[in-house]
Amino acid sequence: MKRLSSSPGAAVIGVLATAALAVAGMCAPATAAAKPALVTSPATVVNPFIGTSNQANDFPGADVPFGMVQWSPDTTSRPPGGGYEYNDSSITGFSLTHIAGPGCGAAGDVPVLPTVGAVNTGATDAFSHANESASAGSYKVALNNQVTTELTTTTRSGMARFTFPKTTQANLVFKLTSSQNGASSTQFTKVSSTEVSGQVTSGHFCGAGNTYTVYFDMVFDQPFAGQGSSAAKPTASAPATTGTASKNAAEKPNKPVLHGKAPAATTSDTTKGSASPNAAASNGYVTFDTSSNPVVQAKVGVSYVSVANAVANRTAENSGWNFDTTRTAAQNSWNSLLGRVQIAGGTTAQQQSFYTALYHSLLHPNVISDTNGQYYGFDGKTHTVDSGHSAVYANYSGWDIYRSQAQLEGLMAPQVASDTAQSMVDDYTQTGQFPKWSEDNGESYVMVGDPADGILADYYAFGATSFDTSTALTDMVAEASKTNNDRPGLNYLNSPGYMPHDGSYGCCNFYGPVATTLEYNTADFALSAMAGALGDTTDQKTYASRAQDWRNVLNPASGFVEPRNASGAWTGGFDPTSGTDMVEADSWIYTGMVPFDIGGLAHAKGGNAAMNDYLDTTLRSYTGANGYAWVGNEPSIELPWEYDYIGEPYKTQGTVRSIQDQIWADTPGGLADGNDDLGAMSAWYVWSALGMFPETPGTSDLALGSPLFTQAVITLPSGQTLTVNGNGAADNAPYVQSATWNGAAWNNAYAPTTAITAGGTLNYTLGTAANTSWATAASAAPPSYAGGTTAPASPRIGAIGAGVGTNLCLDDANSATADGTHAQIWGCDSTYAQDWIIASDSTLRTLGKCLDVSNSGTTNGTLVQLWTCNGTGAQKWTPGANGSLVNPQSGLCLDVPNSSTTNGTQVQLYTCNGSGAQNWKLPS
Repeated sequence: MKRLSSSPGAAVIGVLATAALAVAGMCAPATAAAKPALVTSPATVVNPFIGTSNQANDFPGADVPFGMVQWSPDTTSRPPGGGYEYNDSSITGFSLTHIAGPGCGAAGDVPVLPTVGAVNTGATDAFSHANESASAGSYKVALNNQVTTELTTTTRSGMARFTFPKTTQANLVFKLTSSQNGASSTQFTKVSSTEVSGQVTSGHFCGAGNTYTVYFDMVFDQPFAGQGSSAAKPTASAPATTGTASKNAAEKPNKPVLHGKAPAATTSDTTKGSASPNAAASNGYVTFDTSSNPVVQAKVGVSYVSVANAVANRTAENSGWNFDTTRTAAQNSWNSLLGRVQIAGGTTAQQQSFYTALYHSLLHPNVISDTNGQYYGFDGKTHTVDSGHSAVYANYSGWDIYRSQAQLEGLMAPQVASDTAQSMVDDYTQTGQFPKWSEDNGESYVMVGDPADGILADYYAFGATSFDTSTALTDMVAEASKTNNDRPGLNYLNSPGYMPHDGSYGCCNFYGPVATTLEYNTADFALSAMAGALGDTTDQKTYASRAQDWRNVLNPASGFVEPRNASGAWTGGFDPTSGTDMVEADSWIYTGMVPFDIGGLAHAKGGNAAMNDYLDTTLRSYTGANGYAWVGNEPSIELPWEYDYIGEPYKTQGTVRSIQDQIWADTPGGLADGNDDLGAMSAWYVWSALGMFPETPGTSDLALGSPLFTQAVITLPSGQTLTVNGNGAADNAPYVQSATWNGAAWNNAYAPTTAITAGGTLNYTLGTAANTSWATAASAAPPSYAGGTTAPASPRIGAIGAGVGTNLCLDDANSATADGTHAQIWGCDSTYAQDWIIASDSTLRTLGKCLDVSNSGTTNGTLVQLWTCNGTGAQKWTPGANGSLVNPQSGLCLDVPNSSTTNGTQVQLYTCNGSGAQNWKLPS
């Protein structure tokens, strides 16, 4: 049967179906080549231009790991600042702060643009990519105005080298009002003939009310000949852009309640020495005479506390004027961190994609404390970094990063992750809530769920344990016990045990009740896992049990998660391709989002075979076509790994490789079709290329795929190493033929529990055809956690055989989900289109929809189709004599016209006659 052969995922399904016929002894490994060397300078392999197009929202400029400063260009299609689109041809400025791949506008503060001639604070300038380059820690471009800009950074400062033509009018324009979401309270102050300082206030992420103030101080290695500021008034505090920036952008919050506001600017914060500050102004500029010395160097310090701290940050981290030395130090910082994973083999493009993804994964969260330890807290007060910790961190895209990035951060940078965890604990101390989607020192409460539980438990599970874990757990339990901005509607988890469609949530930012239920369940499980790790068995049991509330939104009649009213009634008119009560996805995607109990989910859907058919269908498209998986966005990224849990690990191997090949590349548009989300999507690629994924938040469980490279050596938080050898690894060889762990045979679809603590060697033999017997035993599946509860009910589901001939089944044409799709006979093929649920309400359902009599007809020959379930008599079917299925409304039977045995024959209603055309064998 031909099924959507034009869809992006169809090719891999065909490959997998063919592979299913292979036997282990016929699967020849790919030909081995000479052993390649490990990459020793990964920073030089990074291509920062990957992800700068196709809505990924990454930036190419200079930065260091987790730094406060990201000095990077902004281009014209991302007005008024703060973003870079590779297809643009003009630069509006080089701003000091950026966030990698957010769903809405963010940062882009204090853009500086070099110009020549008359000062124009609204200027832009064209450039060519032929005159542009970037690497980890540095950026360079020659603009058409003949000015070459080179940028690099330290953690809290930036350094620039501007090479002007010989002129008496070489300018640096400060576009203080051009933050990504606009800016207010701007100040631009001349401190001396070689120094300026200032501040801007911005924020309003996704239209929220959060604000922050960033202070800067910039010095030059030669005096400027003049300076000034525009006469325009500062812009209003409302953001210049609101709402969504792309199809997987964060959704608009509902009146978030914030705990603190950025402080009003004060003159004392923006002055130094005997210089008198200029009046507040929107923009500023300085002018140099470069007739004899065309090179102007600048150093800028940044702080979220004061200009004085910005000065101190700059002087502490970059006291000299050697641009090359500073750039080398930035690259070395990246080599040190990226070098904790050394890979060998693969193509040049694959190595670039891998190390760039790893680089993007480690840009955030960001240092927000100064070199003197001060930082501005969520409560609107200045605090000092806790004893025993190096820094305080900010910028949490919580809904995104708990699924992949937090685990990678804990593994790669355990001290940073520990400091980040402590920062979150301190945020709770200051405000009574954990950060959810925070921008600098302000909270937006964007997105749903309670991601802090997953993040903290992920950090701990992957080796970042140097924080106040006792207080963290106490706070997690407290937050999981009350309705607030982080957990609106929490009271419904106890009764009726789900977020109802018609609920009254009482406060805050709440939407998508089905998705929110599943997010709370995952948060509760992560909390229980951390409680168990810390010896708190009471809370472990409590929250592991409540995590099973996902069962309350899975409708056994459809096999999908659905909206449900507080009375317990399903809302009706359910369409699995609809986003009703979901968040950035639909029921096709969210039905699989039970990452801690996939075994239980499979049972609730009717068993492993039904779960397999669901995954095959959902994953036949990776781009969201027809409502199926969209692996460029977070709710879908766990789905490919779920085959491991149902005895089909070879499908994880093949599907993951197909996703890597189709939506990832070493090009500007090569980071899926959506936002990088502060490294969440990049982290997925890193894990997948290593051949593993942290499927279950809050645990160190790693579901296995297959490695992309012939070798990867990972330095663990313990100092031990985990080595993954991919013998025969090649792009067309994703299939595991066999594996060993420390030399002994390994036949499990998960990594050993000691893999990320004590380390060891996981050795694969890979091939081009699937070994459909490796790691398929029930005991080989990664752990599922039922929270001590009994297994959920399993529906009556399976193929409905047609009596007109052997091996013919009732089928949904082309596995389509649109209303009006033909119900037909087709050769039995064990697909989701032939998995019919015999529901208790007398409906027959497949792919989330009902078998339906066209136009509620009651005459012979009325055709039968698939349609949104609506509770009408046209969708009722009861068993009759001789294996018939009777439609009570019409009194007629489901019938194959003329007893046809031709594939594609649409079924109909006809007078019940006891013939083979009306004999249907239902699943047991």
